[in-house]
Amino acid sequence: MTKSLLALPLLATLLAAPHCAFAKQQTVSLNVPTMDCATCPITIKAALSKVPGVAKVKVSYEKREAVIVYDDAQTTVAGLKKATEDVGYPAMLKMSR
Repeated sequence: MTKSLLALPLLATLLAAPHCAFAKQQTVSLNVPTMDCATCPITIKAALSKVPGVAKVKVSYEKREAVIVYDDAQTTVAGLKKATEDVGYPAMLKMSR
């Protein structure tokens, strides 16, 4: 077999790989001003953790913010905001890293 024929199985594997192999991990901070008790972060974190592509969530009651690390091929900032809104906590984009 020639080298080019040996490379065909590798090429086929790469082409068949899901599109997320080329996704980029993003970090975003959402301002969640309506958090009014120490248990609010638990609800917000649970909602965000269920969003496909979310890798890490840190919610601070003191700062009234949620910092989310996510796969931008699987979700968007709008999807993250919707998750918080769906559990009663509207959020605004604070900053992107």
